[in-house]
Amino acid sequence: MNLHFPEPMSVSEAKLLNPLKLAYLGDSVWELLVGSALLAQGLNLRHMHREAVARVNARAQAEALGRIAALLDTEEEDIVRRGRNSHPHHVAPRHQEAADYRAATAMEALMGFLYVTGQEARLQALFIASQTEVHSCQK
Repeated sequence: MNLHFPEPMSVSEAKLLNPLKLAYLGDSVWELLVGSALLAQGLNLRHMHREAVARVNARAQAEALGRIAALLDTEEEDIVRRGRNSHPHHVAPRHQEAADYRAATAMEALMGFLYVTGQEARLQALFIASQTEVHSCQK
């Protein structure tokens, strides 16, 4: 799959962005990756929707981040830390734990960062690793 940001930013430019802005974009990227993976499985629409709802929420994203944490390089760890420590001006959504919400924001910030810097192969590799218990992704 090719996801194209109009012109990839340099890593140094992307690091200057507010992590909440990266998370905002990363949320859309995550949802697209999940939807694409579900479509490839050949599920019917009802099952796709049910699975997407199960995978695109704070708890599922926090768990996905936990599965890839050991695979992240120093730069990615920094983006995750900044995303986790960012302070949105609202509380975690109802039925979501605050820690899960912060971890999900961190995961979304990482997805947004990889997207805007044009690191599509890394984005896909981490997504795949986040969806399985097997971690064969290269740093």
